[in-house]
Amino acid sequence: MLSLDHIVVVAPSVTEGVSYVRDLTGIDMPKGGEHPVMGTHNHLIRLGKDEFLEVIAVNPDSPPPSRPRWFGLDQPVKSPRLAHWVLRTDDISGIRPRLPDVLGPAIPLTRGDLAWHLTVPEDGSLPYDGAAPSLLKWANDPLPPTQMKGAGAALTTLTITHPMADELQRSYAPHLSDPRINWQTGPFKITAGLTIGRETRSLY
Repeated sequence: MLSLDHIVVVAPSVTEGVSYVRDLTGIDMPKGGEHPVMGTHNHLIRLGKDEFLEVIAVNPDSPPPSRPRWFGLDQPVKSPRLAHWVLRTDDISGIRPRLPDVLGPAIPLTRGDLAWHLTVPEDGSLPYDGAAPSLLKWANDPLPPTQMKGAGAALTTLTITHPMADELQRSYAPHLSDPRINWQTGPFKITAGLTIGRETRSLY
């Protein structure tokens, strides 16, 4: 089975991405780290018990990577947006062949003492514009999301809108059971509903 690991905001810079999240939700996101292999850096905040929100952007201080950057970040990001989502699995090699080919291979990655495998298309693009979630397998125990700083917030809904939503839903349904995830047919968009204390906010 697959479970939600994190949602991803791409931005022209991490400063703009963090400001975008703060303006919509009131959440201040602490710094995460750098990804030299991809030439990116991020900020992270835990949602609930073992999920998180990531803001990611090209790192202007990092040399260009030897491969295409992930999350479509070789293309200019005009403004911050919720662009993608990532599912966690304990058997990435077993589940990967059952899902869309456009996810790409599962590649090994590290940041400091963290290690994981993540599916990344060879060209670095976002699968189905970002509607088809990437797959991740953590090598660390306990799960890294459980060790992140929290915001007193929880993800309550995640709505994936895409012209091929029905096809994507059929692909993932046998492996993903999460009542918070909704699929809708239409122009691509991801919208997350967050509860923060007694308030409800939307991130998109």
